[in-house]
Amino acid sequence: MILRRILRLSSLFHSAVSIHVHRNIGLSAIVFNKTKELDPVQKLFLDKIREYNTKSKQAGGPVDAGPDFQKDMNESLARLQRAYGEGDLTKFPEFKFE
Repeated sequence: MILRRILRLSSLFHSAVSIHVHRNIGLSAIVFNKTKELDPVQKLFLDKIREYNTKSKQAGGPVDAGPDFQKDMNESLARLQRAYGEGDLTKFPEFKFE
């Protein structure tokens, strides 16, 4: 009877340890993949995002946006302002919990 309980507990311990080891091996594989060189498509994608980021900082807003875009944005903001009241709709709201 005691031997059966010990064997049952040891099998539970073994399964818990094996799950923990498998999880750690899986996470370490992800970490090691991030340190490798990116493939060409991923590198191109990241380069374009960085390029857009620098252009948008220089332009102070959206890149290659004409006057039609600005007009549509102002109309949308005015419509939302009428529907939802006051406040700056171009910024994320600030929440204060007390």
